[in-house]
Amino acid sequence: MLKGRYLAAISIAASIVSACGSHSGTTATKDLHLDYAYYNPLSLVVRDQHLLENRGYNVTWVLSAGSNKANEGLRSKALDFGSTAGSAALVARANGSPIKIVDVYSKPEWTALVVGKNSTANTVADLKGKKIAVTKGTDPYFFLLQSLATVGLSPADVEIVNLQHADGKTALERGDVDAWSGLDPFMAQTVQQQGSRLLYRNPDFNSFGVLNAREDFVSANPAAVQAVVNSYEEARAWAKAHPDELAALLASQAKVSPSVAQEELQRTALNIDPAPGDPQRVVLTNILPIAVADADIKSDEAGRSALSTLIEPKYAQQTH
Repeated sequence: MLKGRYLAAISIAASIVSACGSHSGTTATKDLHLDYAYYNPLSLVVRDQHLLENRGYNVTWVLSAGSNKANEGLRSKALDFGSTAGSAALVARANGSPIKIVDVYSKPEWTALVVGKNSTANTVADLKGKKIAVTKGTDPYFFLLQSLATVGLSPADVEIVNLQHADGKTALERGDVDAWSGLDPFMAQTVQQQGSRLLYRNPDFNSFGVLNAREDFVSANPAAVQAVVNSYEEARAWAKAHPDELAALLASQAKVSPSVAQEELQRTALNIDPAPGDPQRVVLTNILPIAVADADIKSDEAGRSALSTLIEPKYAQQTH
């Protein structure tokens, strides 16, 4: 009887220690796999300044060429954290990838419809029947669908050419496609260096830059998630205070000119609430039916379920 009580007491004590440890900053892992991306300036700061390594973590950094690549990394568990557009996060979760948005790193106008310098197109309607390059599963893709819808066009009214962002830029410059739904910094680069033109812009069609974490990782390693979000917010404070240094870092990392980096950052708002919530829900609610109609999400029910479970604001809220 006494032995049973003794073992029970040990068990309770261990539970208390474990619970206290989860709140005191200890974590089940010190090994993290994060992406960095040229469309996510804060990721470049976290990586360059070793903000997570300074907190005692061992970090494996993986370059994401687009939201689709970040989502592939999360799905395959090659990444614990991946930076995407909000639209890409919604589509991934609706299609069975268990991820959570834990931080909003930017409110960018990082995409627009781009045409070559000799294009005769002046409106979105002029793109009917034309070849348009875009990366499926990313914000530029959903930007394209929303843009077409403004003039009553559907994806079937154009020829969509699925290329990774950098390859879409090249295809436009070579004349292989008539338009490109672009992404910075490549978009700024082709405008400045090749005379390409932004045919259609609509900042409200952009779905925020969000940092996603695998749900199983979040459950097992809350302290590590908090450390990553804290590092992002440390990077945000530095970026806001050092805009010229941020532009220089982006130019160096992305191998673009300082003026291209400056143009991207001029279209990127970093001074925002990092906690995901209503602003993201609004834009994703607008994108949801378009993604369902295009069969990017299998059903409205799957989309609504994903939207109701996608957002986890508590880590960013604890940095305030």
